[in-house]
Amino acid sequence: MMTASLEVVETTVTARRPLDVAMSLQPLQRGKGDPCHRRTADAIWRTSVQKSGPVTYRLTQIDRHSVRCQAWGAGAHELAAGLGRLVGEHDECADFAPDHPILVEAHRRFPHLRLGRTDRVLEALVPAILEQRVHGIAAFASWRHLVWKFGAPAPGPAPDGMRLPPTADVWRRVPSWEFHRANVDPGRSRTIVRCAQVADRLEKIVDLPREEANRRLMSIPGVGIWTAAEVSQRALGDPDALSVGDYHLAAMVGWSLLGKPLDDAGMVEYLAPLQPHRQRAVRLLEVSGQAVKPKFGPRTTLVDHSWH
Repeated sequence: MMTASLEVVETTVTARRPLDVAMSLQPLQRGKGDPCHRRTADAIWRTSVQKSGPVTYRLTQIDRHSVRCQAWGAGAHELAAGLGRLVGEHDECADFAPDHPILVEAHRRFPHLRLGRTDRVLEALVPAILEQRVHGIAAFASWRHLVWKFGAPAPGPAPDGMRLPPTADVWRRVPSWEFHRANVDPGRSRTIVRCAQVADRLEKIVDLPREEANRRLMSIPGVGIWTAAEVSQRALGDPDALSVGDYHLAAMVGWSLLGKPLDDAGMVEYLAPLQPHRQRAVRLLEVSGQAVKPKFGPRTTLVDHSWH
């Protein structure tokens, strides 16, 4: 833990609609041991590297409409300025009108589901690349290993074990054998390095229309529709970013809403009337406990690419 002597920047967001900060930020956590995300009994702690520098921030829910943020580090003021976007204050769903009874009920029960945005593209992109075509357990372990090895200590009074996500400059310089030791195959490691090399250009997609932002992301070899959607959900708060190509998503949507599995094409067709809120519908299934996950069929294989 670093010294707590840094200036603390405090701010509060009070939203028009109810919000739940833990629910909004849950998709940002990469496994239970994520060094950049920690949930304690009364707060959520996260780290980030803003354009202005590193930051540790602590979020606490004051009431159904208000969230308090305490932030430390060179990026504290920038983080505080974007707090409303982070917790989903500007997430609009007035035109979301599902007709399936399960989604109607979930939307009624969870009016506080808000889709926030971090505006930090590479911080969403690298973990998504690590999760390509591998079991989540393995991807989370790779993320922990790389952040612990190459991320800097978190500024301010961060809980023990928290680290900053590596910067683009650091990712560009990670040796191939270090990726291998983190159980990351050459295809994914090359994609991470490519993205880090053009990180300045990628970070600018936060100001672009959704379609152009996705085109820019997918112009990088190794970044496809699934990875672009995962980034759009977190960095851009896109309520329509559907993770087509996910190993379980189409089947989950089919079993949950139709009582039978769907493939990707079937899922896209079935959810088309919900545009531009298809990702919102998926999140509602998840947070409401209505997501049905089949207990049969193939599972993603755990593959070890490392040596010890």
